[in-house]
Amino acid sequence: MECRVLSIQSHVVRGYVGNKSATFPLQVLGFEVDSINSVQFSNHTELHELSFVFSCLLNPRLGYAHWKGQVLTAEELHVLYEGIKLNQVNRYDYVLTGESASNRLTNKPAGLTRLLLHRSGYSRDKSFLEMVVDIILELKAANPSMVYVCDPVMGDHGAMYVPENLLPVYREKIVPLSDILTPNQFEAELLTGRKIKTEEDAVEVMDLLHKMGPETVVLTSTDLPSKQGDGFLVALGSQNTAQLCVFLVVKPDGSKSSQKICMDIPKVDAVFVGTGDLFAAMMLAWTHHHPKDLKAACEKTVSVMHHVIKRTINYANDVAGPGKKPSPAQLELRMVQSKADIENPAIAVTARAL
Repeated sequence: MECRVLSIQSHVVRGYVGNKSATFPLQVLGFEVDSINSVQFSNHTELHELSFVFSCLLNPRLGYAHWKGQVLTAEELHVLYEGIKLNQVNRYDYVLTGESASNRLTNKPAGLTRLLLHRSGYSRDKSFLEMVVDIILELKAANPSMVYVCDPVMGDHGAMYVPENLLPVYREKIVPLSDILTPNQFEAELLTGRKIKTEEDAVEVMDLLHKMGPETVVLTSTDLPSKQGDGFLVALGSQNTAQLCVFLVVKPDGSKSSQKICMDIPKVDAVFVGTGDLFAAMMLAWTHHHPKDLKAACEKTVSVMHHVIKRTINYANDVAGPGKKPSPAQLELRMVQSKADIENPAIAVTARAL
């Protein structure tokens, strides 16, 4: 049976970010993907990316020296969607909002102009984000079983990437519409107003996010200590749906417990762009193939990441040569070369039940 995804993300001519990171892996796994490019750039604009668990360096590294391109406005997004709607081909099984565009342009010295990427639309103001909300509402009305996968990127490591007036839009409109939500620790704290200092805090925050709407929540990275040592980062996941009645337990207060897992993920001494987009796409794919098994879905998602990144860093180091740092072009994800690992990943990271 055909499964169709609407992906509203950025596009780059060279490299892998946004739709370029999500479309090929989803197609390899059997999904039809319709793409709306929220921006069209020559290349990615990152100095460094801190939003995914495999990227562990905190010191800035220069990206490409130049970038050119265009940004889609809220009105232009509306026009594109209207074209789909008028042709009566606006029925989707999934919507994915991944790495989309800039939410902040900062004035830096020459060569250091930075355009921070996020995963739910171009947000110089609220208009683009609210247009995404309107489209998802209409698509869900047409197909109530449609699944919305959202990575609500608002910041990391205590700093917001987006204007503060966007937080209520995420909290009150985006999150309640989401079926699968993949925030990092800081974003989860922003959305719930709760701090995560212990594993118990993380479980409570995931339960609060469930109450806001999403049936599946994955905290892609946290500051929690790993039981395997400093070389690992901790990610957690929780799934709470009516379909999982075999796993659910009704508590005395009427709330429901759910599948909860924890993963200790090896840190990698390198920085990549587009990994978060691949992660969200793989969560979409593997939860589709394992709708009742969060553990399997997360293990396959993270294992795909492991193999793609390992292949990328090995290639980059070989091309750069001994003692030299790979260039941004050399660190672009080796996506096509990882086709077999995307289709059938050998499990490299296992999850434990909480």
